[in-house]
Amino acid sequence: MLSQQILAVRFGSIGDVLLATPLLRAIRARHPGARLTVLTYRRHAPLLLDNPHVDEVIGLTPGASLLSIAARVRASRFSYRLDLDGGPRSRLLRVLAPGGWQTAPRYTVAREVLIRTKRNIYPEDIPLAERYFDAAKALDVVPDGGPAEFFLSDDSVAQAEAWLAQAGLGQARPFVAFAPGASRATKRWPLEHWVKLVRRVTGTGADAIVVGGADDTALAADLAVRSSTRTVNAAGALSVQMTGAVLKRSAAVITGQTGAMHMAAAVGTPLVALVGPTVRAFGGYPYNAHRATVLERSLSCRPCSRDGSDGCPLGHHFCMREIQPEAVFSALCRTLA
Repeated sequence: MLSQQILAVRFGSIGDVLLATPLLRAIRARHPGARLTVLTYRRHAPLLLDNPHVDEVIGLTPGASLLSIAARVRASRFSYRLDLDGGPRSRLLRVLAPGGWQTAPRYTVAREVLIRTKRNIYPEDIPLAERYFDAAKALDVVPDGGPAEFFLSDDSVAQAEAWLAQAGLGQARPFVAFAPGASRATKRWPLEHWVKLVRRVTGTGADAIVVGGADDTALAADLAVRSSTRTVNAAGALSVQMTGAVLKRSAAVITGQTGAMHMAAAVGTPLVALVGPTVRAFGGYPYNAHRATVLERSLSCRPCSRDGSDGCPLGHHFCMREIQPEAVFSALCRTLA
């Protein structure tokens, strides 16, 4: 067993960080005596701060220089340095703090070929969470078949419960969480579809809560106003951990391919995910979730981008528009059955 120090680097998005947790769990199980440090953006640190498999989380502030982090990496003399990111920032860190880095495959060429020609030359259909294991081959770890994990602090759970009680949710009726936002326009389901779906769900007697970050506040408020008097807008009002606690308390979560999708899967809540411009080969789908349904259209124009874009290249946005509210409601019923 190791009694050494391991550094794992993953910046990226909420989903990118949560999808690294199966690897962190496997490292802890295989090497319980090792000290495991994770470097990520500070805004993503709450995703890992209460993870029992992680000893330390280093949060990089926006716009901060990597020089001090690189000096810390050099001084710490990590036995294993795992670059799970592979982006410009982590590559620069490897230059500033050289020595012994192991990386995960990014399949950049295969991804671009698939986007531009629709020809899939990926060597294997491997989820992103399992691609990270390539960086840890020297640690003798393998996926254990479990999902991603998002551990919540007792304080965050208590704060979320108080917020829900004040909003009148979770008392006499179940509630369903809806996450209509996304970082790019082409990953968003049309607002009119969301309105119809929320009305359909609340028509069964359930309440609804709309979640999201600060950038989703206006969209979420519009949805709450247009859909049902039993819809509460929580977008921008909750911390990352409180949002996770609300998702865990929800009967189900309906979301686009965004951070809320991975958070719901990681806290074990049944979910329905609506996927448009990207495809499974890119690796970012719900990972080993206990009850998750993915709805997507089989179209010749998919995928059109890696992470979505500001507008449909063909102008029709069929990949999302053709996913009908009634089909989502039916998928929700099947997922909960």
